[in-house]
Amino acid sequence: MSRFFWVRHGPTHAKTMVGWSDLPADLSDTAALDRLHAALPSDALMISSDLSRAVTTADAVTRGRDRLPHDPDLREMHFGAWELQRFDQIEDQAHIRAFWETPGDIRPPGGESWHDVVARVDRAVARLLAAHPGRDIVAVAHFGVILTQLQQGLRVGTYDVFGHKIDNLSLTDLTHGADGWQVGRINHRP
Repeated sequence: MSRFFWVRHGPTHAKTMVGWSDLPADLSDTAALDRLHAALPSDALMISSDLSRAVTTADAVTRGRDRLPHDPDLREMHFGAWELQRFDQIEDQAHIRAFWETPGDIRPPGGESWHDVVARVDRAVARLLAAHPGRDIVAVAHFGVILTQLQQGLRVGTYDVFGHKIDNLSLTDLTHGADGWQVGRINHRP
């Protein structure tokens, strides 16, 4: 049995679609970081996306845990031409509405579909499970990345999983065993 503790990075304060843009995290809430550190297993392995907002958040809560190399497969969804734009700034409103309302194979221009992100994150998780069987793993990542795994654990459709809130510096834990994924806490704020 392996446990994954998914941590969403610290806030960027951006009011746009932020995927692969490397915006920094605001880590000024040191009390929240201390509580998050205390809520994580002390012997867990730490990994993060390679984007700085995830890397610096992981650095802030690692504190003696063994650190694995940053993994680009744990990046947020790539929004392509929509990157750093607000929903209402997108010229093709029919396209962006379809992207959010019927998630699956629809891609932003030059970006990824939901199914693309799921496949990428699933590969990363499978590698971690194979390389570190039975270990607790803390993965500092992004909203969309966490939702991909929550969707598997809850066994729900994409539209349904999009209804879940995943706050910055929150914790979502899933356990992988013989029966697949089991969901523990979702969006827990220690």
